[in-house]
Amino acid sequence: MEYLHTMVRVRDLEASLAFYRDALGLEQIDRFDIEAGRFTLVYMAAPGDGAAARADRAPTIELTHNWDDQGYAEGRNFGHIAFAVDDIYVACRRLADHGVALSRPPRDGKLAFVRSPDGISVELLQAGAPLAACEPWASMPNVGSW
Repeated sequence: MEYLHTMVRVRDLEASLAFYRDALGLEQIDRFDIEAGRFTLVYMAAPGDGAAARADRAPTIELTHNWDDQGYAEGRNFGHIAFAVDDIYVACRRLADHGVALSRPPRDGKLAFVRSPDGISVELLQAGAPLAACEPWASMPNVGSW
């Protein structure tokens, strides 16, 4: 397992960049403006981690700005913690065997979400190419939100 990033939802992207980049000193290593989904993702890394983060070898902070006002309640602006796993099905089976509900099962062989006992959303991403879809995962419904 490899720690990837922590996602934080931001209301004002420019104010957040002024904080994380200008005041805190993080470097912007990537940006994606997703017009179809009406959101922007900006990845930030500590100054010494920038090159490693670009090569997917260092943790980052993902600033997510939804273009439409979401009215986040306090605490809802924190998004999720993300980990890459060698085999998403093995990781999800282990979680399920420990009584953890899969909020978003790995139907596509690439992505799953679970929640910690405190309600923190944890994203699991298949390292490399997605695995072939298979049961019981392919037909499992989402449970709650992530």
